[in-house]
Amino acid sequence: MKLTGRLIGMPHTVRLTIHRATVTTIHDVDTTSDVWICPGLVDIQNNGYHGYDVRAPDVDEHTIQRLVTALWEQGVTAVCPTVTTGPEDRIVASLRAIAAARRLDPLLARAIPCAHVEGPHLSAEDGPRGAHDPGSIRPPDTAEFGRWQRASGDVVGIVTLAPELPGASRYIDEVVRGGGVAAIGHTAADPRDVTAAVSAGARLSTHLGNGAHARIARHPNYIWEQLAQDRLMASFIADGHHLPAATLSAMVRAKGHGRSILVSDSVALAGSPPGAYTGPMGAPVELSADGRLSLAGTDLLAGAARGLRECMAWAVYGAGLRLSQVVAMASANPARLLGGRRISRRSIRVGGSADLTLVRADPAREDIEVIATIVGGVIVHRTADAPIEGAA
Repeated sequence: MKLTGRLIGMPHTVRLTIHRATVTTIHDVDTTSDVWICPGLVDIQNNGYHGYDVRAPDVDEHTIQRLVTALWEQGVTAVCPTVTTGPEDRIVASLRAIAAARRLDPLLARAIPCAHVEGPHLSAEDGPRGAHDPGSIRPPDTAEFGRWQRASGDVVGIVTLAPELPGASRYIDEVVRGGGVAAIGHTAADPRDVTAAVSAGARLSTHLGNGAHARIARHPNYIWEQLAQDRLMASFIADGHHLPAATLSAMVRAKGHGRSILVSDSVALAGSPPGAYTGPMGAPVELSADGRLSLAGTDLLAGAARGLRECMAWAVYGAGLRLSQVVAMASANPARLLGGRRISRRSIRVGGSADLTLVRADPAREDIEVIATIVGGVIVHRTADAPIEGAA
């Protein structure tokens, strides 16, 4: 299989050859192209999309399979299906469905490096708790984490928790020793709690700037502390609603492009037409044409309803970040966070893995179009004009 386009961030056009799951050659060619060849997009926080809900009571492996297939059309080559706060049996049911989906097909296993559990060990305070079920918030429990992993075959690779809770440092150590990523999120922590979590091995701030109080001390506070911690990467929801443009821009500059990650944090209503719906918690919600999901009759957010591709477009055209930076924040950076045990898609090079997303930037429409998605050398999505030769 041969692809033609420009490697992201490079001025000239190349022809890239893929054999099986590996990039075998990259040669310059004397032609022009408006297609960018990017490392495959990786969404480490996704609760659902196009009606498929990771947290649904009836979730099974086919729900997860259809979710992944829908995300392939959006350029996402790998996703961490995200399970949020709930009773233990509900969390375990979702984790088992994710694990079962990975067993359906080697390509699905490649596309689902691990699951992300966001909660239930979060702050119970209004604001930091966000939309998580207050009745299911509970302290960190390493025994419960062990039950999750035994029930799902160690599918949990990321856990988000509030570091100020009793036992948090021990819990973080347990996650890290098992090869997982411990993340700080939905927290009302004192800065000293953040420092203690980082010392215990926490490596990520989950959707920094959200899951927070509406008003906090000017300084010090838990947002500044996380921005200043060089050992923490930070994820951001760049949907145009969760963070203002100036806030996203300033946070990315403070954290550094190499330590910043874009996530969708999308719910099942993402990809749906505008209208009135019932939200994940059973409350009436409204989805606007610009992708804002709000509690009906209010301006309160009820979740994220834009996919990673749309978040990338807003980060470029709404927040003014460079396309090459945004692509790295949605591909190489999350892959580096997960590490080689889970995923190895960090750069496009000879001998590297053939997990790629081909896109075309459209400044007139302020959009990014996905031309093709390739997972493990297999084309899982392509448009009619995709510059690909030698593949069915």
